[in-house]
This record gives sequence, structure tokens and C-alpha cells, in this order.
Amino acid sequence: MPKAYVPNDKWSRRASEEGYRARSVYKLMELDERFRLLKKGMRVLDLGASPGSWLQYAAAQVGTKGTVLGIDLKEIEPVARHVATEVADITDATQVEKILAAHGLPEIDLVLSDLAPNTSGIKDIDQWRSIELSQAVSAIAQHALKPGGTCVMKILRGADFDPFLAEAKRSWDSVRTAQVEASRDRSREIYVVMQKR
Repeated sequence: MPKAYVPNDKWSRRASEEGYRARSVYKLMELDERFRLLKKGMRVLDLGASPGSWLQYAAAQVGTKGTVLGIDLKEIEPVARHVATEVADITDATQVEKILAAHGLPEIDLVLSDLAPNTSGIKDIDQWRSIELSQAVSAIAQHALKPGGTCVMKILRGADFDPFLAEAKRSWDSVRTAQVEASRDRSREIYVVMQKR
């Protein structure tokens, strides 16, 4: 079962009222509105998808002719008939490649990731772990996305953020950053929206 949370702010309360599994869905909604990410019939890969609120929203946007695949270390409760989930470590690129092949997804239109590391409370370590996860997401996206496809990922800002962004700009055709209203107060998270050459 998805881990229950206490609706302790307006976004959490709204998620609970509207049937979403986490407040983070409103981050994706805002990003979708701003960058027009999701369209009917798309093939979407959500990395670090638990508990599944991004899957819920993506499934509704792509419709039943679309395909949504979520991968996480934790098992995810079923979302919809056109949403598949797998338990796997996204830093294992070979494993992810096998999963995509098994689901008949040689090319993806959109890669999403709201991944965050398990926090240690040590800012620099947590930020570096965020960068490591983001590098893994970027590598998967470069391999799996069709030309012109888009990758959206969350990163924690810190000392390693600027070098990561500079490398992304060398590897991707378009790199944009965005902060979203639904992020928690004082959060260091930022979203990077990258388009494949």
C-alpha cells in the first residue's frame, strides 16, 4: 500500500481531496502547463515513480491510446489499465533497458523523474546524491528518448548543480530550468527540462 501522509499543507490537502497519491502531482501539472509536456497517445517513462501521483496525472493526459511505465525501488499500487509499473533500481541502466524492451518501448516520447535521494541531513552529501540520480536519469533518457523527445527531472541545487547543468547543455539540444509553486518553502529543488537532439 502507498505510504499514508498527513495532509499538512494546502497542496497535500488538495491532493487528498482530489484523489492523488501525493502533493507532487501539482508540480507536474504546473510543468505540463508551462512546457506543454503531455499529449494524447504519448509513451511516457516515469523514473522513481512511487507512490504514483505523476503516473495518475500522466495516464489521464495521454489517454488510453498512450502508454505510461513507472519504475521505482518500491512496489506501486495499480494506477490504470494503460499504466505498467516495475520494481527496479534506475541506476542499473541494463536492467532499465531490459524493462523497456519487455514492454515493447524501444522509444519514449517523454521521461519524467521526481526522484530525490534518501536524505542524510548533510546538505552536500544529499545534493551530490541528487546529482548522481540525475546523471542516471539523463543517461537513460538519452538512450530511450526518440529524437525530439523531452526529459524532465528534479535536482537539488548546490555546489554540483552548475557543472551538471553545463554538461547537460553540451549533451542536449535545449535545456531549461523551472521552479514550481508547489515546492515546499525553502526547498532547494529545481526542475530541468531537456530536449533531445
